[in-house]
Amino acid sequence: MTKPAERHFSEYPPLRDRIQPGVRVLFVGINPGVKSALSGHHFAGPSNRFWKLLCESKLVPEPITFKDDDRLPEFGYGITNIVPRATPSISTLAPAEYVPGRLRLRRKVLRYKPAVVAMVGVTVFRAMFPERKDAVTLGPQPERIGDTEVFVLPNPSGRNANFTYAEMLAAFRALRRRTKMR
Repeated sequence: MTKPAERHFSEYPPLRDRIQPGVRVLFVGINPGVKSALSGHHFAGPSNRFWKLLCESKLVPEPITFKDDDRLPEFGYGITNIVPRATPSISTLAPAEYVPGRLRLRRKVLRYKPAVVAMVGVTVFRAMFPERKDAVTLGPQPERIGDTEVFVLPNPSGRNANFTYAEMLAAFRALRRRTKMR
């Protein structure tokens, strides 16, 4: 049997979106990792802090894990990725993969009309808005997708050394405050 790390990317199962009508915030990742693809759940990597940040920021009222991603719609949230292909690292994504990914994401946003699209990582934002050349800060952005506000969160991966946990938590709390105002 082939070990997961030895598989070719096309062998990984697709990871389905968790989006339903009435979504208030759509979380967008760059692409699924191998652990997520194999488990069938978003942000499933053992060092990923997405689920802990959702709970500690009070975006969700109780502790949940990647195994609970089907429950996101009950809290008014959805989750998707720009590129559906699972990879061990984003370094194996080709820039050309972002083009159809941007179109797919735009169609999803225009269809479901969330109040906010939360880009989970500056890299995700740059993949969606490559024309933006200046520095990207966390929080609300001037760009929009249709009538939907764009908000940048830090990437919660354990590989991300750009932000401390406290900075990540502050950004998730800022998203909570922003969505409470609507």
